[in-house]
Amino acid sequence: MLLVAAITASAESILDGWEYTVRLGYNIGGTMPIGMPATIRSLNKYKLEANFALGIDVHKPLTSQWGVLSGLHLENKGMDVDATVKNYHMEMTQGGESIEGYYTGNLVTECDEWALTLPLFATFKVCDKIMLKCGPYLSYLATKSFKGYVYDGYLRKTDPTGEKTNMTNDKSVTFDFSDNMRRWQVGIDVGVDWQIGQRWGASADLQWGLNGIHKSSFTTIEQTLYPIYGTLGVIYKLK
Repeated sequence: MLLVAAITASAESILDGWEYTVRLGYNIGGTMPIGMPATIRSLNKYKLEANFALGIDVHKPLTSQWGVLSGLHLENKGMDVDATVKNYHMEMTQGGESIEGYYTGNLVTECDEWALTLPLFATFKVCDKIMLKCGPYLSYLATKSFKGYVYDGYLRKTDPTGEKTNMTNDKSVTFDFSDNMRRWQVGIDVGVDWQIGQRWGASADLQWGLNGIHKSSFTTIEQTLYPIYGTLGVIYKLK
């Protein structure tokens, strides 16, 4: 009984002062190279996806200003982009056969990721209502998809001057690189929480992936693509 009482008292002492927050957010961004390559000529369309994020955080103040924050987030990061490219190295399927070469024309890419994310932040309270946060995150992709189609263009095999294959406008020439995506992603998150009332508040974050979404062995797309998303949301303080 004395041992149980001692452990309980120790646990209460350790957990004393912890703050619990639920947050709901919306992710805006995409999977992109760092710096726009010359092979991507223009962005014709960007479609917003249902990129919602739901999580619970625990925050432990260490001093009057500094603290640590962690939690568990379920989030969706997706994009639907139509771009015009020139001599863009691609592999695609036409009539059940795989063809590879340098593509010029319109390229539609649909990327979708459902992830469980574990953040680990250092926090700094500017005042009673505003808290800055920064630190790494680790994400596990429960589902992953990277696919699309091409239209109104042509592919040259082997090199940019090779044999020319024209592409139709019926979405029949497709690509799917979902199996080449990583399960684990790491990155940096910088954000701010603003406590509007006693319970409710708002938040803004920028998540920048440090490793590409595809495995290092994947070389079909020449550029490394990183997940870069901003998140706007609301927070509710449980304790």
